[in-house]
Amino acid sequence: MSVPSPAHIKPVLTHPLNVIVATDCGSTTTKAILIEKVGDEYRQTYRGEAPTTVEAPFEDVTRGVLNAIAEIEELSGRKILDGDKILTPNRAVQGDPKTGVDIYISTSSAGGGLQMMVTGVVQNMTGESAQRAALGAGAIVIDVLASNDGRLPHEKIERIRTMRPDMILMSGGTDGGAVTHVVEMAEYISAAEPRPRFGATYKLPLIYAGNKDAQPQVKKILGEKAALVLTDNIRPVLERENLAPARNKIHDLFLEHVMQQAPGYKKLIEMAGAPIMPTPAAVGVIMETIAKREHLNLIGVDIGGATTDVFSVFEGLFNRTVSANLGMSYSISNVLAEAGLANIMRWVPFTINEQTLRNRIKNKMVRPTTIPQTLDELQIEHAIAREALRLALIHHKSLATALKGVQQERTISDVFEQQQSGKTLIDMLKLDLIVGSGGILSHAPRRVQSMLMMVDAYEPLGVTRLSVDSIFMMPHLGVLSTINEKAATDVFVRDCMVYLGTCVAPIGQGKDGERCADYAITFQDGRVDKGLLSFGDLRLVPLVSGQKASIAVQPAKQVNLGAGAGVAVTREVKGGVVGLLFDGRGRPLRLPTDHAARVASLTRWYQAVDLYPKAG
Repeated sequence: MSVPSPAHIKPVLTHPLNVIVATDCGSTTTKAILIEKVGDEYRQTYRGEAPTTVEAPFEDVTRGVLNAIAEIEELSGRKILDGDKILTPNRAVQGDPKTGVDIYISTSSAGGGLQMMVTGVVQNMTGESAQRAALGAGAIVIDVLASNDGRLPHEKIERIRTMRPDMILMSGGTDGGAVTHVVEMAEYISAAEPRPRFGATYKLPLIYAGNKDAQPQVKKILGEKAALVLTDNIRPVLERENLAPARNKIHDLFLEHVMQQAPGYKKLIEMAGAPIMPTPAAVGVIMETIAKREHLNLIGVDIGGATTDVFSVFEGLFNRTVSANLGMSYSISNVLAEAGLANIMRWVPFTINEQTLRNRIKNKMVRPTTIPQTLDELQIEHAIAREALRLALIHHKSLATALKGVQQERTISDVFEQQQSGKTLIDMLKLDLIVGSGGILSHAPRRVQSMLMMVDAYEPLGVTRLSVDSIFMMPHLGVLSTINEKAATDVFVRDCMVYLGTCVAPIGQGKDGERCADYAITFQDGRVDKGLLSFGDLRLVPLVSGQKASIAVQPAKQVNLGAGAGVAVTREVKGGVVGLLFDGRGRPLRLPTDHAARVASLTRWYQAVDLYPKAG
């Protein structure tokens, strides 16, 4: 078998890419899409899906892949498979345009994804840098061990022994600094003799990305105990992070070690024309690609059954976090525990007994594949989603920070801006785009429901555009962007992204009914729509996808739209399937504490945007 090429090296293609088939092997479903060049642009044309086949009785991931591709074959009339083989390249040159594809690519989170343990010396410095490196590579971080984490040596050793990760990333110390604590951590790992999650016969992959002066001692202690790989220090000096070498090694080891142990992956690696990527890493790649291409600051979220991933790109800096305990089915009880019942109930627009609500939430955990059957159930699920999204963003803000422990020279402007090391990079006033994906957002019965869930959870400030992934194809496009950026961005813009519209949210608070702002919307046809936005109002103005308008907003004297209190703002805004949303509910968003008043407010807001139309 050929050794897989490192995941960060682009494969050399000797033929043009006109027809591409891509799969994402999820924990339960394998999703396949067909991408074809139509004229000068690439379009997603057909999709198929099948159950993932990692577990018994099949124990071969390629069975699910072939089944999903067979569905595309049937729908498209294109011959792609020859038995268990994918026909490549496309036979159009031989005069047979409906046979074969030019390349097959894939991502995977089957088998629970990539689970890692990371170590550092100081928890909120090198420990946090190591965590960012692992998360950016698409891993779920199951624990962060540090010299100062408050655990006794025997507790650390026991933790390492019982966790059974797929891989360990060791960091710690700046180059040329003390090596004592790094060597101490290596000794704990050696004493624990950790075993990998899959494959009893091979050594656990361990990446050392700490103080280079400690490399000889780490090699001596762990060289025989683990599959040790040395790479550049992720924090060579306090002022700089160097995460790319460690992330690249994580991808390489994921392919060479972890995926080789999962049933059928050797065959899958041979079938694919590019390195297989962990699903979250691929989603991160497409987010980063789009942000850089369009010069955007963006936040993306993928809310699943067990976890919620948040991605952000601000001023070109990419961050990803995974909230492994926040999800809409398997982890739904954790959302209740973390948010508290009162925070979930504040979004429910009717009176419900607390015990009834708890029972409904637990039923969803017991039967994770069920979908709401009544309007009440849908509204409860949407209330829980708001809290899961809100908590995941709080978690993300705490990790997407400037480097901690750095002595910053303070200028006069810094004093005014209150900058300090460790401050979050997420600035909601500079945010251009929010991208939502995952079942609850991609498959909401009405697109306005997805939009309001994200607006309520994230409380965007000023002017922000919102969108959702139409059928969850971001992983496929992420891996595609590593071999053909044009194909990936063409499909992302035309077929993947559903632009919902733009939210205009003034910052400030006032009594319901008081003037918040005056606005004038100038449409492309010259029509002008003027109005008064009062506090407590939610107003939806139709502005369809592809259309632009100019808005001039004059906020009240205590209200800020990004240019300062009382300062008028003129902006170009873009439409979407929902339209232009003026949110006069104030920022920060405060719901009435009185139950009857809150239900009345929610009912009014939901009716204003036709969130849940009454039948009849």
